[in-house]
Parts: sequence; structure tokens; C-alpha cells
Amino acid sequence: MFFGGGGRGGFPFGGEDEGGDPFAGMRGGRGPPKEVENSKYYEILGVDKTATMDEIKKAYRKKAIRMHPDKGGDQEEFQKLQQAYDTLFDKDKREVYDKHGEEGI
Repeated sequence: MFFGGGGRGGFPFGGEDEGGDPFAGMRGGRGPPKEVENSKYYEILGVDKTATMDEIKKAYRKKAIRMHPDKGGDQEEFQKLQQAYDTLFDKDKREVYDKHGEEGI
């Protein structure tokens, strides 16, 4: 029989958990949403989470002039600035970042 030797408790997908729930582990991790870190890019640019596209662009340009490697800035820091701008200035990427943080990008 199909259900006879699959997993623990006779279920083919791993069976019951210790509490007797045959559907344990099959719920897709639902529960309270976990806290995501989605403020880093805003901090890098020095803007609020409610910043408009114009404010983001203005903050980026101002920092890019000072942080550019040709002006003596650190290449790695400039790349972080670039990544933050690329993400927050794109409407779709910004929406994903706000919901899921860097892991979503």
C-alpha cells in the first residue's frame, strides 16, 4: 500500500510531528511575518523611507560627487551607494526591497 512505508507514521511526506499533526511542515512557513531589514539603503542615501524619486535622485547625486573613487572616495562605499540608488529609484525594486529587504532583491 502507498501509505504503508513512506515516512514516519505511514505518511509519504515525513508523517506526523511529535504532537501528532500529520500536516506538520506542509504549511509553507506561515505565521507572523518576520522582521526584515529594509532601512539600510535609505540610510546609505540619507533619505527617509517616504522620500520621493526627486529626493532620492538629489541625495544620490550629492553623495556620488563626494564619494566617487575619482574624487578620492572608497570604491566599495561608492558601489554600496550605487546599489542603494539603483534599488530605490526603480519603483518595482523599491517595492520588493520595502517588503523583503536585501534578500528580496
